[in-house]
Amino acid sequence: MSLSFEDRKKVILEALERDEKVYVPRLASEFQVSGETIRRDLDRLEKEGILKKVYGGAVKEKSSLELPFDLKADILSIEKNAICKAAAELVEDGDSVIIGHGTTTVGIIPYLATKKNITIITPSVPVLLATMEHFHGKVIFIGGEYEANQKFTSGPLSTSILNQLKANKAFVAAGGLSINEGMSDYDLQGASSSRQMMNRADETIILADHSKFGRTTFAHICSLKDISMIITDKKCSNEWNNVLEENSIELIVANLES
Repeated sequence: MSLSFEDRKKVILEALERDEKVYVPRLASEFQVSGETIRRDLDRLEKEGILKKVYGGAVKEKSSLELPFDLKADILSIEKNAICKAAAELVEDGDSVIIGHGTTTVGIIPYLATKKNITIITPSVPVLLATMEHFHGKVIFIGGEYEANQKFTSGPLSTSILNQLKANKAFVAAGGLSINEGMSDYDLQGASSSRQMMNRADETIILADHSKFGRTTFAHICSLKDISMIITDKKCSNEWNNVLEENSIELIVANLES
């Protein structure tokens, strides 16, 4: 039974996130469809601004624009889930925890269900919805201007609320991590929100799957020297392991469950 376009799209997006290039023959073989079907798929994705067609395949569109939340949610989902499980293990009973925006952070919530006396603070609507299903502690939603593409709030009201709070830990997702440029996000609102959350926590843990390393996105969040801990997956390169060690950044490598 052949996959639908939407199913093929998810696999193509994940391959682009991982390898930054896909090839028509390889995709045709993987999906057991014709090369013409794959070329039509790539045409549709190019019109959506997700990729750029090149000879023999397509490359990731080099753009500061971030894919909508729902499109990103299933990309590298196994890696993100492993990162979230490792992140939740750092949360202790009685902690107040800031959970930032992004498709990675929302996966922490189910793993906090057994923790006691936890307070969750978040500007993320998907995180808020997840707490309604999986969490029974105190939740503080940070209101503000709603950013529909990535489903979080920001702006002066959000800043005002955050400035009244102090958390034990903040879990913040990275859009990109670069040796020279540090940590970045795709837009100014997201970067500003992440900085504010980091400032309002005693300890910040950065969540970043392997595809975020060596990447710089539009808006600067902080330098590597401002980061003390990163959780990633086992596909992070040894080169980055050395860089993080040189910068005294603790690295936690999450186990990928088969």
